[in-house]
Amino acid sequence: MPDWLSKFLPILLLLVAIGFVVRRLPKVDVGHSAELIRRRRFNWIPLGLAYAFLYFGRYNLSAIASELDKAGILAKAAFNEVDGVGQWVYGVAFLLNGPLTDRFGGRATMLAAAAGSAVVNVFMALTFQASVAGELDSGALQQRLMVLNAVNMYFQSFGAVSIVKVNAAWFHVRERGVLGGLFGILISLGLYFSYDWSLALAKALGHAMAFWIPAAVLGACVVATWVYVRDTPGRAGLTDFNTGDATSGDSGAALSAGQVLARMFSQRVIWIIVGIEFCSGFLRQAVMKQGRLYLGAIEGRESFFYANWGVVMCVAGILGGVFAGTISDHVFGSRRGPVSSVLYAGMLAGAIGASFLLGSPLLGWSVAFMSLCVIGVHGMLSGTASADFGGTRYAGLVTGVIDGFVYLGGGAQAFYYASALPVGDAAKDAANWSAWPHAMLPVAVVGLALCATIWNARPKAGGGH
Repeated sequence: MPDWLSKFLPILLLLVAIGFVVRRLPKVDVGHSAELIRRRRFNWIPLGLAYAFLYFGRYNLSAIASELDKAGILAKAAFNEVDGVGQWVYGVAFLLNGPLTDRFGGRATMLAAAAGSAVVNVFMALTFQASVAGELDSGALQQRLMVLNAVNMYFQSFGAVSIVKVNAAWFHVRERGVLGGLFGILISLGLYFSYDWSLALAKALGHAMAFWIPAAVLGACVVATWVYVRDTPGRAGLTDFNTGDATSGDSGAALSAGQVLARMFSQRVIWIIVGIEFCSGFLRQAVMKQGRLYLGAIEGRESFFYANWGVVMCVAGILGGVFAGTISDHVFGSRRGPVSSVLYAGMLAGAIGASFLLGSPLLGWSVAFMSLCVIGVHGMLSGTASADFGGTRYAGLVTGVIDGFVYLGGGAQAFYYASALPVGDAAKDAANWSAWPHAMLPVAVVGLALCATIWNARPKAGGGH
């Protein structure tokens, strides 16, 4: 069996199994016709794959960061600076991209995301080719990557707001818990391609191929999105329906972006959700990016968790997404707060475990469990609660705000760890990595406390909460 097939087969079998499980779950019947359900499937699958492959073109740089550090091309601290700037560009881009998504629709902005990221990945591939040819020193490479990654993250920031904007019109609020689980699965699939395939491409064919291939795949996603995706059932030739969310029944004049923001931030639940998501962003990136750097430095690049980081993140994320979506709709009555509380308790336990397991081969399992929890929370809040509380009408801006805070948190961790993590020979001693799990502990405590305060929060039609 070819090596690439042996690596892909386990994830394919897992996706088939998860698909079977999701299909067998008790369905939430809100009266949809068979025709709408069939057409909706042809809508969200290409849209979801476009969103997943955006990760392929976003995390490919972090996937090869340890290899770049080892080769003396880009040090860990330099990578974290590049990454931190990109995270913050993503975090503030919602001020423009959220209103654009609400105005032009999620289909148009997903096309912009995929096409823009594809072009930037081409330029990043050319940059690495120039570096290999000796045309760029490490300083010039960092500067160019700083700019290109920031531009990439701007286009990437359309992804989440686009998929939530489209799906808000196609899914009733009572169906969105499982939708949030599917959101987590898409993230996980994208992480698998980003980390494992980008690394394999870089090792086999050179660093530039970790950017050429995502660019080509995103180009294909542009075509599929153009052909199949429509913003609403009405635009697909069906009948629009009442989604039961915060703007259900709102047929008045559309609010301006400023009015939507003012309405959002006048409500306590939104402040709490963005606080939770800031913590989620810090923890998510600390687990996925710094965890990978730790494993490469301490356990070696041939260790199971380092070599299969994408598979580990994918499996953890799928399980977290399915678990979160299922208990949200079928245990907690479509409330997102209780699910987030359960998962944050798991993240706190994982961070405590990581603090005691530095240097132990068991640490990888603790990190995988934390990834399961944080991807589940992200799907519940950025992928689901944002549509619930923003409503179909303003899902783009509200999702942009909430997802923006995820990346502001991610940027904060990147800049913190750029100065806190060991460098050189000191990085080979696990004891010198204590700042990594210790910084996650207070963030997990704050996130858990905030989750507990929105235990019973639900959206109300007409904009109330």
